[in-house]
Amino acid sequence: MTQNSVLTLVADHTVGTPLRNLSDSLADALRASGADVAVLDWLKEDHAVDIAFRGLSLAAAETALEAAGVPAGVDYCLQHSADRRKKLFLADMDSTMITIECIDELADFAGLKAEVSAITERAMNGELDFNDAFRARVAMLKGLREDVLQRVFEERVVMTAGARTLVQTMRANGVYTALVSGGFTFFTSRVRAALGFHMDMSNELLFENGALTGVAAEPILNSSAKLATLERLMQEKGIPRSLTTAIGDGANDIPMIEAAGLGVAFHAKEKAAKAADANIRHGDLTTLLYYQGYRHSEFVD
Repeated sequence: MTQNSVLTLVADHTVGTPLRNLSDSLADALRASGADVAVLDWLKEDHAVDIAFRGLSLAAAETALEAAGVPAGVDYCLQHSADRRKKLFLADMDSTMITIECIDELADFAGLKAEVSAITERAMNGELDFNDAFRARVAMLKGLREDVLQRVFEERVVMTAGARTLVQTMRANGVYTALVSGGFTFFTSRVRAALGFHMDMSNELLFENGALTGVAAEPILNSSAKLATLERLMQEKGIPRSLTTAIGDGANDIPMIEAAGLGVAFHAKEKAAKAADANIRHGDLTTLLYYQGYRHSEFVD
């Protein structure tokens, strides 16, 4: 017997896609494939809607959606209805919870942004070994003064739209939230405080006489460490895998995205996008709240 399932549609308000007509046509597409479709449930009028259905597998529903077509400007998530609201949330930082890659901005102060950014791009695409790429980029930062990190945080770091609302709403609903990054503790500690995460984990840059030494403390927090953090927190908190969600954008996030109950890729590189259960390609981070069935009226800022 097929499980009760739900299709969530979220329209990017900046695009102005008419979601009401689209939701009706996609509901009809599910019915045409044999689904019993419930009355549409608007999570935010004309912006986010749940289409609950049964009698059709998720794979068959995905096929029906692909045939019908989901236009640009609309994100969607197909999932079983059970265990939809999660209790453990892990998030990447760079290009996910914040809009920049901190290491690239640090490199800008060393006059090496183009070179470091190129390595970052290849690493996030999964073209380079993360540890090797990380060490190479950190070595290029040797000699930068400690106050440069504070300047990058104050002048360059921008929180992604919806980031604080996502974290605060999940915390208000009893979710344990963790910021896990292949970046640097200097930034994760400050982003954690700004957004309200329970904890953060990242890599520690080493200094000597107030300047970067060009190395970071070992072991490096990489994709395996992110996955291990998910598994450890599940065990410590007694939270089953089905009640976990993880979000990220690059190859370094793939293991935790694949292991979570709901793995989400955010404006992601191709490999991460393909590995995820759902994508957010157009909207902001509050889209993950709609995917979990939160109504806009439940959002906490």
